[in-house]
Amino acid sequence: VQLQASGGGLVQTGGSLRLSCAASIRTFSNCHRGWFRQAPGKEREFVAVISGSGRSTFYADSVKGRFTISRDNAESIVYLQMNSLKPEDTAVYYCAGQYGLGTPSTRVSEYAYWGQGTLVTVSS
Repeated sequence: VQLQASGGGLVQTGGSLRLSCAASIRTFSNCHRGWFRQAPGKEREFVAVISGSGRSTFYADSVKGRFTISRDNAESIVYLQMNSLKPEDTAVYYCAGQYGLGTPSTRVSEYAYWGQGTLVTVSS
């Protein structure tokens, strides 16, 4: 499975961006999917995850109320709508996926499939 992330860019504080992550195979459409990010000099961290059905979502406290994760299972695409962006949101954003049932994990180590990353830069 290959994941292709896109949508990053440069935006001012308070602005919005929408990231997309497409999977190379349609059978990945019902697997847990997530977004993680890594700022310079820091470890990769959880941002948001969504269950295979799309009914369950979880967010890091730092983005709750500003970011929304969603998915289009017909196209095997997962989105991350980011609003009210802050300079501390600056990072490379990675999409991830994992086969599984139940509650999606928020742990980096639980995801086997990763996209190449897309850079989000928020200027102050």
